[in-house]
Amino acid sequence: MTHAETFRRLHQEGLLILANAWDAGSARLIETAGARAIATTSAGVAWSHGYADGDLLPVPLLLTTVRDIARVVRVPLTVDCEGGYSSDPAAVADTIAAVVDAGAVGINLEDGSSGPDLLCAKVERIKGRLGAGVFVNARTDVYLFGLAPPGKRVEETLARAARYRAAGADGLFVPGLVDREEIRAIAAGAGLPVNVLVRAGLPRAAELESLGVRRLSAGSDLAEAALGRIRSLAASFLKDGASEPLSEGTMPYADVQALLGDR
Repeated sequence: MTHAETFRRLHQEGLLILANAWDAGSARLIETAGARAIATTSAGVAWSHGYADGDLLPVPLLLTTVRDIARVVRVPLTVDCEGGYSSDPAAVADTIAAVVDAGAVGINLEDGSSGPDLLCAKVERIKGRLGAGVFVNARTDVYLFGLAPPGKRVEETLARAARYRAAGADGLFVPGLVDREEIRAIAAGAGLPVNVLVRAGLPRAAELESLGVRRLSAGSDLAEAALGRIRSLAASFLKDGASEPLSEGTMPYADVQALLGDR
């Protein structure tokens, strides 16, 4: 079975939990923790290259990251491609084709503030070119950006889901969705495997699965946690030069070498 086939199957077998990586080292570490697939966080990837999140990362750097991750992991890889780094559907299709050539079998592509028409056009171009070779997870920001009034968000999300499904999308990502009944309604009506994002108040994995969710993403939270820890340790070290805090809770050098040495 190919990675593309395996990744599709993972959306049909309970809840797929994705702890998002941002570079080859974090991806390999997450794989060894038991991940059945690796997903990237667009924010974490951008930050690791010195860019802010939000379609600002140069595509060559994205492709370098994808190739590096694909080289060190043995499970399927899906890549958050933000809005595709262009408003031109043909250019977006070119970028996604390059991402797949670099080793990915899935992508996220978001509507953001551009609306569903543009995302539909992008998805149609991508699927017309790559077909089943890429799992397109269409992200709608209805909840994340409050693109509809609270009482209308389920309706608007399902309307977009129908359009994205017709365009060829394989999954629906709804970040910001936390309410149990709204999760249930969207999972039941989307006609696509539904992906949610970690958030305060979000039910735990077992309940999400019972509500019909098929994918749970950590998003940028792991990258944020790592950066927060580094900032705290660096500030302390720069203040007093104490060695002991730097060795608390670390992954030993030899273990990191072993993690990446035999690939």
